[in-house]
Amino acid sequence: MSTVLLVHAKGGPPLGHVLSRAAARADVHLLALSALVPSVAASAERLCASVVLPTDAERSDLVSLIVSRARAVGADAVLTFSEYAVVAVAEACEALGLAGAGEAAALARDKRMMRHTWQRHGLPQPAFRPVATQADLHEAVATLTAPLLLKAAWSAGSTAHQIIGSPQEADAAWQRSRETMDQSARLGFAELHVAEAVGHFVVEEIVAGDTAGWFDEPGWGDYVSVEGVVTGGVFRPVCVSGRMPTVRPFTERAGITPASLPADLQDRVVALAREAVDALGLRDCGTHTEIKLGADGRMWLIETAARFGGAMTVPQIEEVFGLDVVGMLVDHLLGRPVAWPERVLGPEQARGAAGSLVVLAVDGRGAAWRDRRLWDFPVVQEAVALSEGSTLSVVPESSLPDGSTVPVYDPAGGANTMAALCLLSAADARTVLRDFTALVDALPDVLPPAVPAAPRSGSPADRPPSMAKTSASPARPRVRPAVPSEGVAV
Repeated sequence: MSTVLLVHAKGGPPLGHVLSRAAARADVHLLALSALVPSVAASAERLCASVVLPTDAERSDLVSLIVSRARAVGADAVLTFSEYAVVAVAEACEALGLAGAGEAAALARDKRMMRHTWQRHGLPQPAFRPVATQADLHEAVATLTAPLLLKAAWSAGSTAHQIIGSPQEADAAWQRSRETMDQSARLGFAELHVAEAVGHFVVEEIVAGDTAGWFDEPGWGDYVSVEGVVTGGVFRPVCVSGRMPTVRPFTERAGITPASLPADLQDRVVALAREAVDALGLRDCGTHTEIKLGADGRMWLIETAARFGGAMTVPQIEEVFGLDVVGMLVDHLLGRPVAWPERVLGPEQARGAAGSLVVLAVDGRGAAWRDRRLWDFPVVQEAVALSEGSTLSVVPESSLPDGSTVPVYDPAGGANTMAALCLLSAADARTVLRDFTALVDALPDVLPPAVPAAPRSGSPADRPPSMAKTSASPARPRVRPAVPSEGVAV
């Protein structure tokens, strides 16, 4: 049997899902750069040929560590599903002569280089400036047209995003973004290979999104993501995922597979994603390309990642389209033939729909909850009425334990202040959107209040990682215990 070295770090799809799919294709050796939650640690011991948690000293040269471990286990492929380890794994694959994202992986990590690359290819994107110092930021603010978005060049999960409405707001935004990145690095939500990455930023103009002309019903966010893969340098789109509107500044709230786009508009979105991926020159890896939608059919590239989408994007694809993209990528990296879709899949090919919701302490309008609440999934499943046939579950490894105080939403912290990750399956994407809207509206009322004298805050052990009200039928949801795919270890 072939041997795979899986490099795990924070973010990405749930590790339990990834391990079960990879272990069905090869002997898996796990190199864990982040601590494993107990339930996942137990399944890792069962599914993996070995599990290694390196010391801080061993991690000081991450590429050498990965190369050494790959040689020790005789790995035929090395891969990761974490944004923070993509560059190190790509460089290790180059050193080992194995299939991987290639030298261009850094272009899909560093938002400064990504935007410069797309600029050279004439692709549509917001006007931008790289920023390394406070003086750089002031110069960029004076050059670009407000409002502007300051974001960390190597971040994920909308971490350290700050909106700058005027030059007077630049200094405070700079200080807050720097503080947030330093804090995220201490929590393990930061680039693992490029030591100076926490000091790299980019500022860009905020383009006006508009869903009119794209979706037939209200409630959708003004951007989508194209999920795909690159094999031998050839981009192969799999599907398009839609979103709920983001929470200020641009924190993602929910992703829904598939997006309810007409076929002709889906093709336009995929064509732009293809141009974006081709321009970066990726070789063998999953891809996740986010695209902003505007009025009159306009589009702008947000970013492309050299890995599959995080949160529950991968399990959603498997549930809706029957494609185990983790196992398919493992097979490809091992040199086996893989039957990727001949063209992008859409609502016509979908078996229902699925979506993942990040639980944040903000209501449907983005306003903070009036008081502190305790996360309690059994209460949610009992109290919130969803559509007939809808099924709700919680992802334990990406959620706080029941009884934990829901963290106060921090706009700069983004997904770092989430309480839980929920998954919903329904008849179609419209129903997922409707049910999520009902769920968001209900949470601050149905969750039990926190005890004022002893509030307890925290953050998920591992995260991934963006409203109009509509009615929901009174039927109770059927509830599953965890990730909704058979054989998934959580």
